[in-house]
Amino acid sequence: MSPIGGPPAFLGRRRASGELGRRARRHDRRRSLPRLERPRSPIVHVHAPPLCQHSCRLDDAEYVYVWADGVYFNIRLADDDTKKQCILVLMGATAEGRKELIAVSDGYRESKDSWLEVIRDLKRRGMTTIPKLAIGDGALGFWAAIREEWPGVAEQRCWVHKTANVLATLPKSRHGKAKAGLREIWHAPTRKQAEAALDAFLEDHEAKYAKAAECVRKDRQELLSFYRFPAEHWTHLRTTNPIESTFATIRHRHRRTKGNGSRAACLAMVFKLAQAAQRSWRYLNGRDQLVHVIRGVQFIDGEREVAA
Repeated sequence: MSPIGGPPAFLGRRRASGELGRRARRHDRRRSLPRLERPRSPIVHVHAPPLCQHSCRLDDAEYVYVWADGVYFNIRLADDDTKKQCILVLMGATAEGRKELIAVSDGYRESKDSWLEVIRDLKRRGMTTIPKLAIGDGALGFWAAIREEWPGVAEQRCWVHKTANVLATLPKSRHGKAKAGLREIWHAPTRKQAEAALDAFLEDHEAKYAKAAECVRKDRQELLSFYRFPAEHWTHLRTTNPIESTFATIRHRHRRTKGNGSRAACLAMVFKLAQAAQRSWRYLNGRDQLVHVIRGVQFIDGEREVAA
């Protein structure tokens, strides 16, 4: 019997049985689907054994360029001393021009020891070829590590990080002019023009803003290393944007989930999101020039030097 004014009791039973039937059919369909094999990935995490199961050997890997950066995240349930986590990221460009995420590691800030552990792990996995160029910000730990483990590799400072560092030493009223002056340097078509623009920037800021001038002067050679490589690659080599653009989305996901409760959970989330993002990364421009870079052909202002 149904209550007065309510639906008949048998309708309720039909609805309940129908819902159970739909759930059972969905469950049967899931069980009947074939299990897909997970693709092998070159990504490795140095300190977390569960993630190492998805790493692979790098015996045949040859990375022409590598980008490095330290990305910081806040850990929600950690103590004040360990609340900020630094995840070290290393990305490489293969001889075919494909970008790959090589390493994701939980480091102690961006210290030399942390980066040494990352690079030595690559060697343990079979990576024997030294990259031609490394791109990164001004973190001294990374550059000290590669000078020890990869002697002779060319160094390129990131112009986006350098611009931010210079602007931090200037009053806001000078930001517009300083940005334009710095952009004129790294967008110059030749190294000679870039050197002239850099000298002009130093002359404009030396007297009143010595810190800004020194910030540029100390990395003068490393800021212009990209001129020794093909012009088609310059847009990829002048900054660490290949890492920054990917991790902007990962940071957004991290904020929307209110942060992770532990360092291990944060590292696992970053690893999986970066692994998924790797599928949509585009190839380098001018991939046909990579073979000349690998052979050690000299480039002047982005153009291949022709033997006399």
